[in-house]
Amino acid sequence: MELTPDPALRCTRSLAAAQAKFEAAAPEAAYQLAMAAELGPLDEFDRARLARLHAHIVFTRSRSGEATPLFLDAAKHLEPHDAALARATYLEALAAAIFAGRLDGKTVRDAAEAAHAAPRGPSLPGQTDLLLDGVSTRFTAGYAASVKPLQRALRAFQADDWGNQGDATRQLWLACPVAPELVGPELWDDEAWHELSSRAVRLARNAGALAVLPFALAHRAVVHLQAGEFATASALIDEADAIARATGNAPQGYASLMLVAWRDDERQAMKSIDAAIRTATAKGEGRALGLAGYATAVLYNGLARYDVALDHAQRACEYEDLGMFGWYLDESVEAGVRSGNRDAAVAALARLVEMTDATGTDWALGIQARSRALLSEGDAAERLYREAIERLDRTRIRVELARAHLLYGEWLRRENRRVDARDQLRTAYEMFTGFGAGAFTERTSRELRATGETLAKRTAATPTALTAQQAQIARLARDGLTNREIGAQLFISPHTVEWHLRKVFAKLGITSRRQLRSALSDRPSTTAPRLR
Repeated sequence: MELTPDPALRCTRSLAAAQAKFEAAAPEAAYQLAMAAELGPLDEFDRARLARLHAHIVFTRSRSGEATPLFLDAAKHLEPHDAALARATYLEALAAAIFAGRLDGKTVRDAAEAAHAAPRGPSLPGQTDLLLDGVSTRFTAGYAASVKPLQRALRAFQADDWGNQGDATRQLWLACPVAPELVGPELWDDEAWHELSSRAVRLARNAGALAVLPFALAHRAVVHLQAGEFATASALIDEADAIARATGNAPQGYASLMLVAWRDDERQAMKSIDAAIRTATAKGEGRALGLAGYATAVLYNGLARYDVALDHAQRACEYEDLGMFGWYLDESVEAGVRSGNRDAAVAALARLVEMTDATGTDWALGIQARSRALLSEGDAAERLYREAIERLDRTRIRVELARAHLLYGEWLRRENRRVDARDQLRTAYEMFTGFGAGAFTERTSRELRATGETLAKRTAATPTALTAQQAQIARLARDGLTNREIGAQLFISPHTVEWHLRKVFAKLGITSRRQLRSALSDRPSTTAPRLR
């Protein structure tokens, strides 16, 4: 751009440079280049593209509804020139409105209606079209009506080889926060969620898209968290934060909030959650407020302070955040039953059943069965607990399977079936300690002791435990990456990688990379107390 004297070509190259800077997570540089492009003789199509880029920059600075009308205006001007890019931009408008969430609730429906009315191109609908139809239907016609369109969109993205649908679809994956992997939890489809979140990380890495990679890593971290793989989730969150800091952008806090709720003690967890609430309120990011309410409910359900959990779960349920609303309802049912507010539990269950019946997956129906069991008695409750365990055992969602064993064990103990209760509680205890789920481990240990089980005292953490970064570097080295490749991925120097690996070898008692596979596979993930 700087070496181009022709004004028209200079502006075109300035726009291309601005787009490249934005994708490389340099929004301020992108803004300056975009301003240079705006001063020149751009045609209508390039001006529409420039307007879209400006909306992206605004959204990056503040994930609020401020960017929604900018995306909508850009999409409208793109329609005569590139219908596919226009529809992708309508989806981005919806994304901005979804992030604003409860702090600008009317905007999401307006954006959904505009997106729903967007003209199609002459060709058969592609993934972007299907996803736009599904997400817009979710906010105009309700959950049940959106299930089939969203399922069609997910299947289309799963079947894509990344090259058939052109640049607009690739840009959707790289730039749109309502990426396809987020629809997986909305549909309670853990397999699609796993596959597409993994694919999103791979695409962002291969493209060098530092603007979106932290988000892809954070979404992937939540998949690992739900699988009970807290150490892996923590490592991905650390990597996402490192990239954000290296590029001068704010860290993405969604996954870390969920992790602290499951793993940390009350004081540390609430410190993080309260800070997130202040930041989200200041930025106008209503979706983060919903997640904070959910995280707090998880924390206090684990601590068996059910009245506090119910209060925060109900606040979260005041708005239907995409991909998370069903989780809010689930926490509300348990907290409502255990706090003695049966009416609140029944109301939450009714809404949860509507969602889970519509999808019919094992994840969905397992959560429904567990929630129904909490409101049932006798043989009916036992059948439902067993169904919940059977269904959740067929999914990747191990943290919820562990909770099903815990709730069934608690119910059995109250039925004076202590031996049967002990079996379920032991399973839950071993799972929670393996995950590193602090509050739920303590809750389960109290129940076990009430059945007459004896637990060994908790020992102090071993000084040979790997830090999150050391564990991440060890896994990458185990998988065959060189020090230079590891450093490039984690934004540290090869010398720093080597220094960490020496620490890892000393802690694991090994001398070479070849020994990492067996050393890491044999290594316990926690120093929680043992049953005896």
